[in-house]
Amino acid sequence: MTVTRPSGDDLVEMLAALANPLRLRIVATLAGGRDYVSHLAREIGISRPLLHMHLQRLEAAGLVVGTLELSDDGKAMKYFEVADFDLHLTATSLAEAAATLTRSDPAKGSGEKEKN
Repeated sequence: MTVTRPSGDDLVEMLAALANPLRLRIVATLAGGRDYVSHLAREIGISRPLLHMHLQRLEAAGLVVGTLELSDDGKAMKYFEVADFDLHLTATSLAEAAATLTRSDPAKGSGEKEKN
């Protein structure tokens, strides 16, 4: 099995997404199995709009995957599940990721490497 390591930019985005306590709780809850948004919001105890915001960040970081499905009564329901990821952080893996960084702040978008 080939292990692909995230680029530096991807790793920063993943760690930033996981640094938020609510997003960490969302991933932990979804680790127990996929769930639809309304039920997940009730389980965690937050509003659906707030949950959507956090799920979008987790999905952008590649940590969760959402799929739209129709229920038996024809209602569209969005289900989320944890993506297949494995983060094993060591000093060496962090150094390798840092060597591939193209931006200093993921919130600012892509850009050239910073010069110190």
